[in-house]
Amino acid sequence: MHNLAIALHRKGIEVTGSDDEIFEPSKSRLLKEGLLPELEGWFPDKITNDLDAVIVGMHARKDNPELLRAQELNLNIYSYPEYIYEQTKDKIRIVIGGSHGKTSTTAMILHVMQECGINTDYMVGAQLDGFDCMVKLSHGTKYAVLEGDEYLSSPIDLRPKFHLYHPHIAILTGIAWDHINVFPTFENYIEQFKIFLDKIENNGTLIYCELDNEVKKLSENHTGNFKKYSYGVHPSSVKDGVTNLETSRGEVPIKIFGNHNLQNLNAALLACKQIGISEDNFYKAIKQFKGAAKRLELVYESKKSVVYKDFAHSPSKLKATTSAFKNQFPNRRLVACMELHTFSSLNANFLDEYSGAMLDADVAFVYFNPHTIEHKKLQAISSEQVQNAFGSENVKVFTDSKIFVENLKAISWDETNLLLMTSGNFDGVDFNDLAKELVS
Repeated sequence: MHNLAIALHRKGIEVTGSDDEIFEPSKSRLLKEGLLPELEGWFPDKITNDLDAVIVGMHARKDNPELLRAQELNLNIYSYPEYIYEQTKDKIRIVIGGSHGKTSTTAMILHVMQECGINTDYMVGAQLDGFDCMVKLSHGTKYAVLEGDEYLSSPIDLRPKFHLYHPHIAILTGIAWDHINVFPTFENYIEQFKIFLDKIENNGTLIYCELDNEVKKLSENHTGNFKKYSYGVHPSSVKDGVTNLETSRGEVPIKIFGNHNLQNLNAALLACKQIGISEDNFYKAIKQFKGAAKRLELVYESKKSVVYKDFAHSPSKLKATTSAFKNQFPNRRLVACMELHTFSSLNANFLDEYSGAMLDADVAFVYFNPHTIEHKKLQAISSEQVQNAFGSENVKVFTDSKIFVENLKAISWDETNLLLMTSGNFDGVDFNDLAKELVS
């Protein structure tokens, strides 16, 4: 929401906002732009007929006093994705959907477009090198590149966000059941992606991953009026810890790795070709792409060890990321750590989806905080349940962050790599400090 506020402010629109708590880095970034509210809290008296639009964030409640006042005055009320569409409805929209790989694919497309001098509006779910805001909305741009999240739009608009963007070019990266608090069955979850394909504009384009059975079936059976292009893993080789793309022009060394990233790269290549970017220019640009924040992001490197962090928390992403890391450094031992942190991952009915997800690690640590489960008002789970769900002898489960860190410090890190996977931070662990202490 604060990125949207900054983007609208930079476009020349008068923006005000409110929240009951404002955290970093949002607080400093809003202050820098002159947008930080003087007081925290809700002020319904500031909601007047002078407002052209009221934009509601997903974490506002239905009984929010400002929202109730806006409804009483019959103002134009938008969810976040509704207003993104409102600002981009006259542009060619490239929308990236899927259970995983959305952010990385979006980031690759934006990186290549920037390197090729193509100005575009965008919305992406992570901080990117070369971009100082996660949203850009402007006058006169031809394109809008949007990360298409399948989560709900707002407390008063229960449609998935990516149903509202109406892509001209749609990418579907993969489908793996997630967000079980709002999509209680896998069939219900798949239906949201079918609706996403239904929303593709006439004579548009669908780019889909043929290696994902659900995506392949959904895409090939869909009868919409659009072109279809499938993709798999881009051919490559690994030499001395560096991945090289195999192309008709020879080898192209890149800074990212793993089959999952090589699938995302192929999707980005196809999308860029749709808007007139040549393969030569794509490969020239992608060489310098370092990845999105927290998506297989390098934390620290020594001569005999590397430490990476990743946003992975779903079973499919956990498996893909662990496998990619092991394949990139086959001669080193891999210690992979993950935190059960999301609603789905902490749900006792979902745990069995993690079976075999960390088999490729030499040592696997799984952490969860019982207090987080209480806070989310979920049924309690035990370390034994988690151990049994993962179903491999290399897994050790922790519920105390300090003990988790102590066990990491007890490991010999000679020719050993560390992978930290979470949408949180293992309850207060500073990844940079920990990495330096372990492997320097």
